[in-house]
Amino acid sequence: MNFLDGNKEISISIVCLVTAIIGSYFILRLDWKRYGLLYLLAGIIGNMLCYLFVEVGFYSFPYIFLPIMKIPLISILMAFSYLVILGVRYSPTNWVYKIAFYGVIVNMGVLFETVLKNMTTLIRYDFEWDLWDSYTTWWGFFILMEWIGGKIIPSHLRKPLAIDAFRFGNWFWFVIHIVAMFTIFLAGLHLGLIIKYQK
Repeated sequence: MNFLDGNKEISISIVCLVTAIIGSYFILRLDWKRYGLLYLLAGIIGNMLCYLFVEVGFYSFPYIFLPIMKIPLISILMAFSYLVILGVRYSPTNWVYKIAFYGVIVNMGVLFETVLKNMTTLIRYDFEWDLWDSYTTWWGFFILMEWIGGKIIPSHLRKPLAIDAFRFGNWFWFVIHIVAMFTIFLAGLHLGLIIKYQK
């Protein structure tokens, strides 16, 4: 684990941390006790899962900004906790629409993780771990945190997206389809390149 040894890695880490801190502030200030509890739970669960997967040898972090452990403890606490409280704050009330809503977050998150894996030394997949494993874990984590968030955050502190936004021609309908097409295309390209280089 090296500290301050790569401009690309440190720049990405700082931008992500600053974005997560600013975004978290605007949600935490609504009710710092309830959203703060959810924020901490998301950080604890996320870090525990990450540490377990690193110990098992599924993946590793060659470069860690603010190295405290074998995992990017601060980055996971800030970034994943922010995405969780953001999701809980704005996720629709109906589970059919929740899945579409979280699909955008998960797809973009896994895309970003894949870019980091391929273009930086921030994360490396190791023994028996691949893109599908990561995708499944992201889904499991966010569905769990949405359920926990539903127990902690009362309805008056949530601002679910209106169902109309998901209907044909409305803004979130475009977001869903653009993200889906873009990430599916890139996933296919990524798989094709893997198959090509394995031959």
